[in-house]
Amino acid sequence: MPTTRRDLIKLGTLAGLGGIGGLATSVSAAAPAPGAAARSLRILILGGTGFTGPHQVRYALARGHRITVFNRGRRPNAFPAAVEQLVGDRDSGDLKALEGREWDVCIDNPTSVPFWVRDAGKVLAGKVGQYIFISTISVYADTSKPGMDEDAAVAQYEGEDAMAETMAGLRANMALYGPLKALSEREAQKQFPGQATIIRPGLIVGPGDETDRFSYWPLRLDRGGEVLAPGDGNDPVQFIDARDLAEWTIRMAEQRAFGVYNATGPDYEMSMAAMLYGIRAVTTSGAKLLWAPADFLEAQKVAPWGDMPVWVPGSGDSAGFARISIARALARGLCFRPLATTADDTLAWFRAQPAERQQAIRAGIAPEREQAVLAALRASR
Repeated sequence: MPTTRRDLIKLGTLAGLGGIGGLATSVSAAAPAPGAAARSLRILILGGTGFTGPHQVRYALARGHRITVFNRGRRPNAFPAAVEQLVGDRDSGDLKALEGREWDVCIDNPTSVPFWVRDAGKVLAGKVGQYIFISTISVYADTSKPGMDEDAAVAQYEGEDAMAETMAGLRANMALYGPLKALSEREAQKQFPGQATIIRPGLIVGPGDETDRFSYWPLRLDRGGEVLAPGDGNDPVQFIDARDLAEWTIRMAEQRAFGVYNATGPDYEMSMAAMLYGIRAVTTSGAKLLWAPADFLEAQKVAPWGDMPVWVPGSGDSAGFARISIARALARGLCFRPLATTADDTLAWFRAQPAERQQAIRAGIAPEREQAVLAALRASR
């Protein structure tokens, strides 16, 4: 099933265990337990209320850092009293709350358009010692090559004026996501020369994920019965628990580590089968996986990534999509929770959501459609 870069963007690229039925024997390194850092840092987090931000705040506080968050103030206040909160709106250019202040580190979580970085630079240049920009692996121009590292070519913006692009325009044309993120990276390096750290996460998963792109699988396997599974199980998958990403980002600030880093995982190649059987192991439903060949799914109009979250075929244009090199980040201490922990915690978080939220899973194939495709699969055999 050919999957192009454009397909991946359309299916939600916003934002390693091989072998069918078997868990890999390799074990990811465990994250260091929270404890006091060698030096307390003044950390400014732009955003802070989204998926990874709260995890950053909690871990940074546990490490003894002083935290300021800057956002629009539209969400309920869930931060401890020790967290300083500043209000503004980067989309309208209102950064007055940041003027005349200094921090050791700024972590920029939500930016997807270059003018947000430019405006931050106008206020913060010379006022922070490190600018950590959270980007995405979607910046890469070609996902057909396995083992791409941070030096691979990035997507090129083909519009008229990148600085005129807004969040509203991006939401209307998600094909701009990768190119605008790439230009935002470049702007970060321009505004903070020698002080920029670019982190490119893959799919971010775990408790707190409002997209359900990974959560679909723990929820579906927990429901039991026959489960439609994509491909033959050998296609690779990559993702990172939001807590692992958040905590490593804080440690990168502590290290004053500069440069560009891919941040996905785990630290060995994980197959789709190993992921699904590993998730099934934390449930008691006895779900049965029925593997459907990629060409069959294509004929049934079952889309990679959208209907079958996390998965894209591991060949053709997407051969390298889930084989991104993370060697540079591993050398800087990136480590991972076990898959079972992520899956179990995701289920617990989802079960604690309001009933109306639990009734509306936001990713994956609909139950009625899955049953129809399973019936067609049985008939084809």
